[in-house]
Amino acid sequence: MNIHEKYIKRCIELAKNGFGTTYPNPMVGSVIVFEDKIIGEGWHKKAGEPHAEVNAIRSVKDKSLLKKATIYVSLEPCSHFGKTPPCCDLIIEHKIPNVVVGTVDPNEKVAGRGIKKIIESGSNVTVGILEEECNELNKRFFTFHQKKRPYIILKWAESLDMFLAPEKENNQDRKPVWITNTYSRQLVHNWRSKEQSILAGTQTVIDDNPKLNVRDWSGNNPVRIVLDQNSRIPKNSSVFDGSVKTIVFTKSEIVSGKENTTFEIIDFSQNIVPQILEILYQNQIQSVIIEGGLQTLQTFIDQNAWDEARIFKGSISFGKGTKAPMISGGISSKINIGSDELIQIRNHD
Repeated sequence: MNIHEKYIKRCIELAKNGFGTTYPNPMVGSVIVFEDKIIGEGWHKKAGEPHAEVNAIRSVKDKSLLKKATIYVSLEPCSHFGKTPPCCDLIIEHKIPNVVVGTVDPNEKVAGRGIKKIIESGSNVTVGILEEECNELNKRFFTFHQKKRPYIILKWAESLDMFLAPEKENNQDRKPVWITNTYSRQLVHNWRSKEQSILAGTQTVIDDNPKLNVRDWSGNNPVRIVLDQNSRIPKNSSVFDGSVKTIVFTKSEIVSGKENTTFEIIDFSQNIVPQILEILYQNQIQSVIIEGGLQTLQTFIDQNAWDEARIFKGSISFGKGTKAPMISGGISSKINIGSDELIQIRNHD
């Protein structure tokens, strides 16, 4: 590992501290080095708050060293005025002579402009250090800006004999049948706290009455997204409790006094996937976990509208019931969580 990689790796480590709290901004880390010693470091903590480079520069005790230092940053310094001033201007103001950037910002408001401005100021700029790792760090942000849609994670749990749920009895309460253990369920809540939204289909909400929030972990609740073409979901369902921002996709206008709930009209006679993704993009939502059920998951799979799948295989069998979705792709990992197995698949198309 060369010297630049060493410090960009540290930038990536710092950036991850902002996972789940920086939306719609990317996660960014920065370190400032003088004579192979870190004299300052920082990361972007929350949208509207100072960026990584600002926090790193502020942390340097002896500011006179900046004129002889190197600043490392995992993503190109911004060049535009948003909620905060451009970071490239701050680097130029402090006359930092060497700038090392992990990867170029895909946001069309930046996209090389920050690097160009710093070069024109007379600083030495190196770009593309651990580029793949820096892109992976912000795969949600990159997908959002490059594909104009959120990063899509499919998630479900299936029994040993590949069922999502047992055959439903008429008197069954509106509650889920658990396939996985408590550790797997806790991990799912960890994921929810890090993604911007979570989507469930009509039948899942009717059958299970899920809260679709974060309970077994600490962190932000994702925006709840529900499909309800014909307003079949009971009005006393947990998704309508007003506790979390909720978007409901339906086919006709609904006059509703439901707090924290908006209704979006789409044409269910047409392909619903691009319509949903376009509205989520307009709402600045960079990531979504699709939690089912079968019809919803399979619809996204058949449209090839997914980036990764996270599939839990439990230790119980149902014999009959609702079959699990059919999916193909490259398995990126398999791990055991107690009695469960977690299979992760990446879509490389």
